Amino acid sequence: MLTALTLIAGLALLIIGAEMLVKGASRVAAGFGISPLVIGLTVVAFGTSSPEMAISVSSAWKGEADIAVGNVVGSNIFNVLFILGLSALITPLLVSKQLVKVDVPLMIAASLLAFLFAMDGRIAFWEGGVLFAGVIGYCIFAVRLGKATGETGEDIEGGGHWAKDIGLILVGLVLLVMGSQWLVSAAVTIATAMGVSELVIGLTIVAAGTSMPEVATSVTAAIRGQRDIAVGNVVGSNLFNILAVLGLTALVAPAGLPVSDAAIRFDFPVMMAVAVACLPIFFVGYTIQRWEGALFLGYYVAYTVYLVFAATEHDALPVFSQAMMWFVVPLTVITLGVVLARELKARRSRQGT
Repeated sequence: MLTALTLIAGLALLIIGAEMLVKGASRVAAGFGISPLVIGLTVVAFGTSSPEMAISVSSAWKGEADIAVGNVVGSNIFNVLFILGLSALITPLLVSKQLVKVDVPLMIAASLLAFLFAMDGRIAFWEGGVLFAGVIGYCIFAVRLGKATGETGEDIEGGGHWAKDIGLILVGLVLLVMGSQWLVSAAVTIATAMGVSELVIGLTIVAAGTSMPEVATSVTAAIRGQRDIAVGNVVGSNLFNILAVLGLTALVAPAGLPVSDAAIRFDFPVMMAVAVACLPIFFVGYTIQRWEGALFLGYYVAYTVYLVFAATEHDALPVFSQAMMWFVVPLTVITLGVVLARELKARRSRQGT
């Protein structure tokens, strides 16, 4: 009963904290003339990723490397498939051209770099330093690019005094961190009692728990009509998770950050595939339609089912794996290819006229 109450209380704090963070960060950044997209990619994304930072760093410091790595990889998969999927089901999401041309390719490159660093079974201290330096460069680049495009935050609701808005940000972040810690602590207690491995806990329960701020933030932003923040929050959070969270975790972990064979063989490739899948979906009409959101959600369910089957060595695992590999995945690739080809043909026709 106490564990269940802790779980519910943690979720409530996450939702309240995310609402306060969206309001405060949007208004403060808009006051400095920063565009909604850059706000979502930096201020909001990094703020909502603070639970991942706290959990991964503390886990690595205590020698729980599988939870630290699984948290980052699982959060990135969860962010795209679950959060964007759910947000798009609520309302079709607009995608900025900057995301397609700049930020998503950077997310793919960062995912590939992390995978290359992890392939030898360990992310070394210097490799963590390279990743962490990347997030500093990205922040500077994102702000400068936003100013160069001339976009502003004038369409964001104003009205608050700057001190009040900063207070909203600080209180919101505190509630987010507290809520995620309560939720993750309760969830890990339940999962451990069920005999689930640390890697699976990190990839599912901890990843979903620490990503609840992103869920609440993106869904809230979508409902409030701030759809640039809804999408930018996910892409920015994924970049922050790889570069800042994974980088700093490798820096503080004794002798670098160990990475399990299971994560290298399956979960890192899934994370990269999910990042790559964003490009064709974002590119077509620069929107994420409801059916594409449903597709994302379906794949997250399939991914979670696979992890559960693999962890429990279920008899259905071979059949499920073959069905995904030889039917579902090829059918999805063909569908996206046809949609992308039609979009390219339509754009060439418009340019010709």
